[in-house]
Amino acid sequence: MTVKTNKEIGWKKHPRPQLRRELFHILDKEWRLNGQGIRVPFPPQAPLSGYEGDMVTKLCYEVSFVLPESFTKERVLLHFGAADQVAEVSVNGHCVGTHEGGYLPFSFDITECVSRAGENRLEVTVTDELSKCYPYGKQSKTPGGMWYTPVSGIWQTVWLENVPERYVTKLRLTPDLEGVRIELTEESGATSVIADGKRQEGNPDTVEDFTVIVDLDDGDTLTETFSGTEGYVRLAGCCSDSGCSIVPKHWTADTPDLYYAKIIRGEDEIETYFALRIPGQEEIGGKLRLTLNGKPVFLHGLLDQGYFPEGIYLPCCEEEYEKDILRMKELGFNMLRKHCKTEPEWFYYYCDLHGMLVLQDVVNCGGYSFVRDTVFPTVGFKRRIDNRKATTEEERKRRSFFEQHMKDTITHLYNHPCVVGYTIFNEGWGQFEADRMYEVAKAEDPARWFDTTSGWFAKKKSDFDSRHVYFRNKKLRGKDKPLFLSECGGFSYQVKEHCYSPDKSYGYGTCRSVEELTDRIADMYRKMVLPAIPLGLCGCVYTQVSDVEEEINGLYTYDREVCKVDKEAMRRLAEELCSANKFKP
Repeated sequence: MTVKTNKEIGWKKHPRPQLRRELFHILDKEWRLNGQGIRVPFPPQAPLSGYEGDMVTKLCYEVSFVLPESFTKERVLLHFGAADQVAEVSVNGHCVGTHEGGYLPFSFDITECVSRAGENRLEVTVTDELSKCYPYGKQSKTPGGMWYTPVSGIWQTVWLENVPERYVTKLRLTPDLEGVRIELTEESGATSVIADGKRQEGNPDTVEDFTVIVDLDDGDTLTETFSGTEGYVRLAGCCSDSGCSIVPKHWTADTPDLYYAKIIRGEDEIETYFALRIPGQEEIGGKLRLTLNGKPVFLHGLLDQGYFPEGIYLPCCEEEYEKDILRMKELGFNMLRKHCKTEPEWFYYYCDLHGMLVLQDVVNCGGYSFVRDTVFPTVGFKRRIDNRKATTEEERKRRSFFEQHMKDTITHLYNHPCVVGYTIFNEGWGQFEADRMYEVAKAEDPARWFDTTSGWFAKKKSDFDSRHVYFRNKKLRGKDKPLFLSECGGFSYQVKEHCYSPDKSYGYGTCRSVEELTDRIADMYRKMVLPAIPLGLCGCVYTQVSDVEEEINGLYTYDREVCKVDKEAMRRLAEELCSANKFKP
């Protein structure tokens, strides 16, 4: 497979689709990394980065920028989509802050040290030792099989934002089927700012009301004003600004209706969107089943690693996420399990837009043992004691960071209607105190589902009876929880000229043609999945969306140029699953 680096580079849209302001400036362009040129936001290991220097653990980035003339408001914020693993940021020689992690956004107020008239110097030092104390996903220093090329440093968009002295830092949208609760977190800038080298006294806005304008059909709107920092926008039983009755539209995989809105608080104006939908569980047909808006839903899903040959952790532009989502919708799937990785927000926006449900993995910390975590449970040893106390400072740090990162991930993705649930631990990787982690996660977001231990090593507390089944078909029967086949299949098929490593391959069973792969997938669903739906099976995750490096068990090739299955046959299979999941309340 030839990795194409001549693709048109995107990443030019506002990086935060659910909290957008008019004044922003993207800094993705040619930077310097350890003295060599690099194209941000791509990690240095990616062909699209253009980086030709050595890969070392300490990465020193630098770039110059000038503030746009349109930046006339008081405060200037510097945002990073993600940088792996520990980042130290300086502007014009002044340290503005540090961040630890690798998968979540962070920002700094740089008003005090930025020049509005001249050139500014941004320096970012990122240290990446691929420490297991931090989330690392599927990265490995020795990639092969189901472990992939590592990424380092900046790997998402870097951008500037101009905001008033008092501005909204966080927006929390909690929907039901009649409206949405809006909660604002606000921050005031310093009492004085530096502009063009001169100190000017700030004057924070003291306005306590905020106004919400919701776009409805045919250009109509609904306007509501609230005092304080929260309010409930009701659509059901209400009239629009023009006096027309509003009939709420509920978001589903088949009808992904979004409401776009503007929020105005003092001098701050932001654009956002929301959807009306409720994930739930109800006893239907004698079994506890998953519901969306009170109706049974079957999670016909795929494992989605989110890897691309030209950008590794990033595609060449935001629209490539949309293309992946639409490819899977075309095959009849309604859910993606985002595996061991958190994506830029445009991935979740396109899932929101097109009605693709998402089960989001919390990115794993800790070590992995092939024998302990894969071989033993595969042959039936699925018990593990996970409530032992941490005995080393490193272990305490890892556990503490994982817990905080889990909470931060839930907060970060809270507003996206597509995200209906989370996986906390996958196959025991880094697993500790699973029952307590379920309680912590559920306290952060009571409405969504949590698969505490995907695959094996289950404890008492989870919203699923979650199992991984490879290599054979099994008879599945649910018990007191919704049964979830959270990984299965993974049949391999190598397409010549479209494989990453022609001499190495990884998968679960070999197929030699589109027909053979399609037949084998259909046989698995008809023998193992369909018969289990009346017995409590609520979802199935096939491995996987696309090939990834040596792993050739995708429905598409790694470069996304070849579909490896019969599309019409896959759609017929999806219809059979839908029919089997129709139960009378």
